[in-house]
Amino acid sequence: MRRRILLAILLAVAVTAAVLGIPLGITAWQLVENLNRENLASSARGIAATLDSEIAVGQPINLDLVRVAVPQGGLLTVRAQGQIEKRYGSDPGSDVVSERAPIALHGEVELSVPAGPMRTRQTQVTLLVLLLVVLSVGTGTVVATVTARRLAKPLRHVADRAVKLGGGDFRPDPKRYGVGELDMVAEALDASGSALAQLVQRERQLVGDVSHQLRSRLTALQLRLEPLTVHSDQDVVDEAKAAQEQADRLAEALDELLAAARAAREVGAEPVNLPEVLPEVSEEWRQLLRAEGRHLRIRVTDGLRARATPGRLREVVGVLLDNALRHGAGTVTLAARRGDADGTVVIEVADTGSGVPDELAPHIFERGFSGGGSTGVGLALARALIEADGGRLELSSKQPAVFSLFLKVPRPGDVAEVRWPAERVPR
Repeated sequence: MRRRILLAILLAVAVTAAVLGIPLGITAWQLVENLNRENLASSARGIAATLDSEIAVGQPINLDLVRVAVPQGGLLTVRAQGQIEKRYGSDPGSDVVSERAPIALHGEVELSVPAGPMRTRQTQVTLLVLLLVVLSVGTGTVVATVTARRLAKPLRHVADRAVKLGGGDFRPDPKRYGVGELDMVAEALDASGSALAQLVQRERQLVGDVSHQLRSRLTALQLRLEPLTVHSDQDVVDEAKAAQEQADRLAEALDELLAAARAAREVGAEPVNLPEVLPEVSEEWRQLLRAEGRHLRIRVTDGLRARATPGRLREVVGVLLDNALRHGAGTVTLAARRGDADGTVVIEVADTGSGVPDELAPHIFERGFSGGGSTGVGLALARALIEADGGRLELSSKQPAVFSLFLKVPRPGDVAEVRWPAERVPR
């Protein structure tokens, strides 16, 4: 995009320079020649007037009177009826500029000078015009570069914002660019991010509610069928066993559907190298904390990997760091370690502030609830996003506040390059 903008502006500058520069160069060339000829013609008319005054009083033509009016290197030729042609000066050569003026006795005065100095001056003026054109193109190039960078930078930022949005990073970005159209795009992306975040949260809640309700009903149905399997009537027993078998199959189908739904949500999850990703995510918040006189410390176990969607992980860690910046105090710590349980990675965000009050702790992840005047969306969204990747977000300590992310350790099948042999089964 930047290259296209730069080339478009440079093309416009080049076309403008050519349209204006070529006529201006030709005009300058002609102007120099016209000025030289006008000066030469004025000198010739002055000489003619002086000689006419001498001729009018009956004096012979005396070129000594007009010697000073002859340019250096020029040649003055006087022709008059009944008189010998008179000359004064040096031979200007073959390439000359000449101007004539009439005098009495049907004569004329011809003043000739070498054309070389005039050509030199014409060349100099034309080169000056070309230099001005080159300078204008150079200035246009600088302006085009600055303009292209100024336009391309927000466009790249908008593109990156769209990529993050597609990757699950739904957090609004307050940055604006001072360009009406781009600001409208940014507003639309923020609105889309909020809408998608709400959709993800509602989907998660719906799946949880549906699974809970269906499991409760199936359990109740199975409990009612259980006594019928020992009924005295054999037909009732057979029907009860058949119904119980169908209920068991329905429970298995429900488990499969829930597993498929979890797999669909986790389709973007991949092995994430935490020692690389977490410092990148925290860099933005480090500057913001430093502006408040606070510090950010990072402790990540070497070689630690977790299974997550990169965009969602960045979003969740960003929400927790933002929460520590807004509502916490003192030094903020971002740590990642292996969990106590096998196959678990724990990411913790803590600060040294007063923590979360006891009455607020049970509601801190509820949407729309906030104890500090914020929107109450961030922590609810963070929990929904991390649960979509099969993880958990918990408040593990209230005073001081410690938020813990529990993620899965990558499985061998999560790495595309690894091929595991299929289990052999008898034919």
